[in-house]
Amino acid sequence: MLFNIATATRSRLILRKYLQVQCKREICKTSMLYSEGSPHNIESETGKRIPRRILKRIEARGLTEDDVIKFQGSHQPISPNKDNSILMGSTDDLKLLVDDMVVKESVTRNDFPSDKVDYTEIKKTRDQTITAFRPKTNPQDTSLILFPGQGSQFVGMGKKLLAYNGVKDLFEMASDVLGYDLLDICLNGPKSQLDKTVVCQPAVFVTSMAAVEKLHKLHPQVMKNCTGTAGFSVGEYSSLVFSGMLTFRDAVRVVKVRAEAMQRASEIIPSGMMTVFVGHNSILNFAMLAAREYCSQKLHIRDPVCCIANYLYSDCKVIAGNEEALQFIEDNKQDFNIKRTKRLPVSGAFHTQLMESACEPVVKALKNVEIKKPLFRVHSNVTTKRYHTNSEVVKLLRQQIVKPVKWEQILHTLYSRQQGENFPSTYEVGPGKQMGTLLKVVNSKAHQSYTNIDV
Repeated sequence: MLFNIATATRSRLILRKYLQVQCKREICKTSMLYSEGSPHNIESETGKRIPRRILKRIEARGLTEDDVIKFQGSHQPISPNKDNSILMGSTDDLKLLVDDMVVKESVTRNDFPSDKVDYTEIKKTRDQTITAFRPKTNPQDTSLILFPGQGSQFVGMGKKLLAYNGVKDLFEMASDVLGYDLLDICLNGPKSQLDKTVVCQPAVFVTSMAAVEKLHKLHPQVMKNCTGTAGFSVGEYSSLVFSGMLTFRDAVRVVKVRAEAMQRASEIIPSGMMTVFVGHNSILNFAMLAAREYCSQKLHIRDPVCCIANYLYSDCKVIAGNEEALQFIEDNKQDFNIKRTKRLPVSGAFHTQLMESACEPVVKALKNVEIKKPLFRVHSNVTTKRYHTNSEVVKLLRQQIVKPVKWEQILHTLYSRQQGENFPSTYEVGPGKQMGTLLKVVNSKAHQSYTNIDV
């Protein structure tokens, strides 16, 4: 019932706006045809008679269609019917008729403020490439490093890295901080244990850093020509270590606190995450609004949450929130023109306000570590821009817990180019190939220079 009411309200607004636009178009056509000095009649200009909607207004004045056409050809006074006291004997009189049919501008602006918005300025602020770094050297001689996040883990990851120097030392150092044998869980599972947030986040982070050792061995030039790095969610901590802003041991401590805090937050309220595939006619924002209203009004859930958690690419987002809200969208996806939905195997609504309780422990942990100046640019999940100051790192990593990951926007920032320009070499360092898959969808030309460091 709630969805039907909301849909009806939206439909009325759309219909009203549509009628106003159509009316203005007809007024413009009529005004041109009635302009003084034109020797042609209406039918010869348009190829058809006066539109019925305009004709009704003319007939309300006591005139006929032939009267108006005759007037347009001769510019002579027309005698109205007996019950009409207005003489349409001049162009001014016809202009009065046209003006009477115009929708008042003030009404339109009040109901639709977007009519007076300067979209040119908005387009400028939405251009992610404004803050991008484009070195003057040949882009093919530079490289970008991408790190995956939670969800890329699999049992057996790290096995192909053990032959490289320093890898076992990293896992041993991490196990000392975590208090359990991380390498054993990565290699042997079980999967149910590896998929837990409290284990998964450190596992993905440490495996990614171990893969950096393989990257150094196979592509030693990367550290010299790297111009930027970005990581998805917990992968952002890998970017910070790779750039030299955090030490490996300090990052393990923070990731441990982060994983435990987010695990506790996910157990407070039943929640989850879901991938949604949309099209040009999908109304995802309205679907999330309807889901929140349903939870609030029908289920009496206080402050329900349902919002975008990950921007993957134009036709795919990850939404997160209360379990009931996700179920509502899953059951009614056809009403919102959503093509397909897929639940993610996670226990909480990460990157939403439901994770608020996890922020304070992470901030406290970050304030106890030393943050150094980066060797190259690290792009934030929250702003898509690079980090500038140490205090900004603490601030944005806190916000990252409760705000969406703007990965699609980061890829535009890193890879948008003019036609014919070359692209840098891209290395995905960590488990899986999810970052490469997203890059291929967002920018297929940039993906041609993509390499995965297999773990």
